[in-house]
Amino acid sequence: MADWIEILRKQTETGERMAREVPGILGNPHVTEAQVRALFDELDKQAEFVEGLRETLEKFGHDFSVIEAAEKLEERFDDLAASAAEKLKAMRNRT
Repeated sequence: MADWIEILRKQTETGERMAREVPGILGNPHVTEAQVRALFDELDKQAEFVEGLRETLEKFGHDFSVIEAAEKLEERFDDLAASAAEKLKAMRNRT
């Protein structure tokens, strides 16, 4: 059986790292549209994965604090993906 808490812990570490790195990537004046699109795609996949993880944690009856941590992580990835989408839209409007 999967260790869902350990998976959540690792995903949280990834989310924290991405929260530090994504603003720098999006603020880089040399970042390309293709790079931003790839970043958006990965962040969107992470958000979907964490959504599934949250649903699994709920299904197995984990404590509210664990579910809440998964919800916050899901929101973090959604927010990061939205930032990338906004950057992509701005880049497309400049051309």
